Amino acid sequence: MPSSEPGRNGDATAGGAAQPTGPLAGKRIIDLTTVLAGPYATQMAADYGADVIKIEPMEGDVMRLAAAKRHGQMGPIFMHANRNKRSATLNLKDRAARDAVLKLCESADALIHNVRPQAMARLGLGYDDVKKANPALVYVNLVGYSKHGPYAGRPAYDDLIQGISGMASMFSLCGADEPRYVPAVIADRISGLNAANALLAALLHAERTGQGQMVEVPMFESLVQIVLGDHLGGLSFEPPAGPPGYNRLTTPNRRPYRTKDGFIGVLIYTDRHWKDFFHAIGREHIWHDDPRFRTQAARTEHYDTAYAMVADFLRERTTQEWLALFAAHDLPAVPVHRIEELEHDPHLRATGFVQTVEHPTEGLIKQVRPAHDFSATPAGIFRHAPNPGEHTREILAEAGLSNDDVERLIEQGNASQY
Repeated sequence: MPSSEPGRNGDATAGGAAQPTGPLAGKRIIDLTTVLAGPYATQMAADYGADVIKIEPMEGDVMRLAAAKRHGQMGPIFMHANRNKRSATLNLKDRAARDAVLKLCESADALIHNVRPQAMARLGLGYDDVKKANPALVYVNLVGYSKHGPYAGRPAYDDLIQGISGMASMFSLCGADEPRYVPAVIADRISGLNAANALLAALLHAERTGQGQMVEVPMFESLVQIVLGDHLGGLSFEPPAGPPGYNRLTTPNRRPYRTKDGFIGVLIYTDRHWKDFFHAIGREHIWHDDPRFRTQAARTEHYDTAYAMVADFLRERTTQEWLALFAAHDLPAVPVHRIEELEHDPHLRATGFVQTVEHPTEGLIKQVRPAHDFSATPAGIFRHAPNPGEHTREILAEAGLSNDDVERLIEQGNASQY
């Protein structure tokens, strides 16, 4: 896979897979996740060099069908979240297929899934089953809700978790007429990040002690800790010291500011910022004469007024005029990009962050390289996102199945090879 910066981060070359160089090189992870939270977690592990074996249902991961695509089962969200992985398609209700997964677990370091625990137990792939195969294995269970509460076992999707966590209602705090969902799969992404962190911590413990363990990562609690971390506010105290919410975040005037010809992102935050801002626009008298804006403590009580005033001032010039002025005075400001503009951002172009590569079945595609930069063990993109069952035969062979056994599974419809 050619990249915009040849050789950087161990990226693969056209037609093959590069040797992983990341900090998890040599680790093997069995990935029984679908949709996005779990695949996002294992994407990070794969980018860090782990051998991630993605076990898909016979129909493939449903996320293969999402968004625009050239072919039926290679949607862009799937390709981004499942690069660097190998895919086997198996019917886990078949005992031979299930036993193959248990055999893979014997030499694996971790298994991660987002199937309901009861269903995993029925399949014979619950934690107790896997622990018998490999007591040192880390078993990560990505669920909707903690097993300790009454919501345990309920279905969970991004929209539902945004709603019940309070995230959707935060738009009402900002003056919106009704709750809204964030236009990103934010609950899945945050839960995936939590799962990746938990996986790495448990792998470190296993490496130190030889002990595996089961780790539960609930989506609901993962989102609530974000929401309440910012907005528990006065309810943090008993008795309450005030209402919930952080007023700097909830003022309706905290938004990209309109300029003469577009929008700009500005955050005038510290005392120095505010003093220099008023000086830069020729209104020093406001800094000297109006105590509402002179200190952080005072501004905390008047964010609505302060941000509304900034919004009025910024309509006076063009975006580029403001960006130049703010840069000259070392004030924080950025252009507000549209999605189609991101790959042309000069910083992202300089870092080679968005790459054009050749996928063996999808042709030229764009993808983003790992954001982390390891000086000694570079993460990277080592292989293309797999077609469903692209590596079934080689994975089953690694599980110890004979060629005849593999072909029998395929002939019986309990496995497939792309």
